[in-house]
Order: sequence, then C-alpha cells, then structure tokens
Amino acid sequence: MTSVTFNLSSPIEHNGQTYTTLTFNEATAGDLAAADVVKGETTKTLAIFASMSETPIQVMRKIKARDLGRLAVEVAPLLGESGEQAKDGEA
Repeated sequence: MTSVTFNLSSPIEHNGQTYTTLTFNEATAGDLAAADVVKGETTKTLAIFASMSETPIQVMRKIKARDLGRLAVEVAPLLGESGEQAKDGEA
C-alpha cells in the first residue's frame, strides 16, 4: 500500500479551499521529522499527517476528533504499523 484516500465526515474550509478528502502517501523520514519542530504528542501526529498528505497543518487541526481516530487506523499501514496497533494507542 502506497497511499490512502480518507473521506472527511464534514468538509474543512481553509484559505478559500474546501477539503472533503485527504490523500496520504507512505511516510518518509522527512514526514516523521516534521514532528520534531512542534510540541505535544497530538500536534506531532498532526504534523506527520500533514506532511504525509501535503496538507497545511491548520487543516489537520480542524479535523473532527471522531475522524482523527479513524484516520490513525487507516494510515497506520503507511507508517509501517497495523490498524490494531493504532487502535490500541501504539501509533
């Protein structure tokens, strides 16, 4: 698996653009390094997801909490993890 398209439960508006889906590519070392420039575990996760999807982190901050949990499970294989690990909080 090299990419995942994720359908948001509700659209996100940012800088005049509407996001209804996000496409995530397999994580690179650079994507993981994006977490090094921010503080907080959740913000680090959002930074990685933003980098993987080439989406502004401000968009990631607007994702509904219910979507974030589902997103973590769906992109886990792109991070070299199983969906079960993500559900268990090991992502």
